[in-house]
Amino acid sequence: MTASTTQRTTAKSAKSRIAAVGAIAVAGTLLLTGCGDQTKSGDSTKSGAKSAPLADKLPKEIRDKGVIRVGSDIAYAPVEFKDKSGKAIGIDPDLAKAMGKQLGVDFQFQNATFDTLVTGLKSNRYDLAMSAMTDTKDRQNGVDSDTGKKVGDGVDFVDYFNAGVSIYTPKGKTQGIKTWDDLCGKKIVVQRGTVSHDLAKSQAKKCKGGEKLGIQSFDDDQQAQTRLRSGGADAGSSDFPVAAYAVKTAGGGKDFELVGDQVEAAPYGIAVSKDQKQLRDAIKAALDAIIKNGEYDKVIAKWGVEAGAVKSATLNGGK
Repeated sequence: MTASTTQRTTAKSAKSRIAAVGAIAVAGTLLLTGCGDQTKSGDSTKSGAKSAPLADKLPKEIRDKGVIRVGSDIAYAPVEFKDKSGKAIGIDPDLAKAMGKQLGVDFQFQNATFDTLVTGLKSNRYDLAMSAMTDTKDRQNGVDSDTGKKVGDGVDFVDYFNAGVSIYTPKGKTQGIKTWDDLCGKKIVVQRGTVSHDLAKSQAKKCKGGEKLGIQSFDDDQQAQTRLRSGGADAGSSDFPVAAYAVKTAGGGKDFELVGDQVEAAPYGIAVSKDQKQLRDAIKAALDAIIKNGEYDKVIAKWGVEAGAVKSATLNGGK
């Protein structure tokens, strides 16, 4: 969720956090989310292994420390969020824990706003960014998706899931909204720097006459939902798994409803600095290993998102 190059998804190619996750709408095992900030969460996914089959693939420095620092916006249920005790849970922490067993290290999740994750990699604050971040060419190349200008070195991605973007409204108050074109003359809430934000800005340019699209952006999705719930907007948008989760859980399922179809399916990727190719390849090997041994499928099934599963890890598969 960053502006332009650091956003969860990019606007130009309008790639969303993940499209094929229909099963989540009926999954009943999900928990409630918590909020993210710039502080360190202290959450660590314990590997519990002193020797691991893929440990020698890691850079020596990380292997010796026994920890991989993961930058993440831990406020995006069901992908990553906090339980009542403050522990990071969700799809990403569960997959990280499984990969940690293969690599013999702990994945330590550090909480931050989405738009700081890529810069955190560059400054060596994190080793990885794992936060439902859409893999796009702009992010790979360090290009600002709004201006088309190069603003950084870019990152490499290890792709691990697929998703699209959805629109939701207050329950029973759809106002005929089914597509992005229907939002002209309305107000929408989004998380800042996400693909939803990019799509909203793109749609605003298409609206004609006096029917402008009002966009209200927030640091996290919870703030956007609160604004919509209070009547301050007509609709909200986020990645489908997140939108479906909000519809199912907010107000006991009485606050929101999904409208229309998902758009802009694209892969989520684990972001790694371009100069950390050994770490990138180790993460890919670990992901392939848990796909092969069935741990990946167990995590995906636990959260009811089987339709977004991948069959193998891919490097820089975003377009």
